[in-house]
Amino acid sequence: MTDNAPLSADIDLIQRIIPHRYPFLLIDKVRDIVPNETAVGVKNVTFNEPHFQGHFPGAPIMPGVTIIEALAQTAAVMVGVSEGLADKNMLVYFMAIDKAKFRRKVVPGDVLELKVTVKRGGGKVWKFEGVATVEGEMAAQAEFTAMMDLGAAKADSAETA
Repeated sequence: MTDNAPLSADIDLIQRIIPHRYPFLLIDKVRDIVPNETAVGVKNVTFNEPHFQGHFPGAPIMPGVTIIEALAQTAAVMVGVSEGLADKNMLVYFMAIDKAKFRRKVVPGDVLELKVTVKRGGGKVWKFEGVATVEGEMAAQAEFTAMMDLGAAKADSAETA
């Protein structure tokens, strides 16, 4: 962890940490970062997102799997900020998703808050607990395990050297 780690990440820093881009970058900012412990991601849900064309026509609802993905992206940014991984080409892979529950529809116009807490961290494999809320009401929750991989970035730089 760097001593001057920011307590938030705007869209520019998010894109320097995780490789996701439109249409699969699912967070707009990350705030309240306590390095290696917790963070809150923010997703402004808008009607023009591609999944609303088919989920469901006339009754747009954000798919639960994309809510879980947004939680994971928040966790990856928290790790990236905590460990100083901006511009390191980190890739992140799900290893497990457990205890997922969905409690409320998330629809265009909602502001989704994505709170993640480290259950086990350090090294390549991290475990998190995540809770997604809208206006304080739980929308979804899950535990998930992810691998933070800098190996791909090292291989790419070796090929260009």
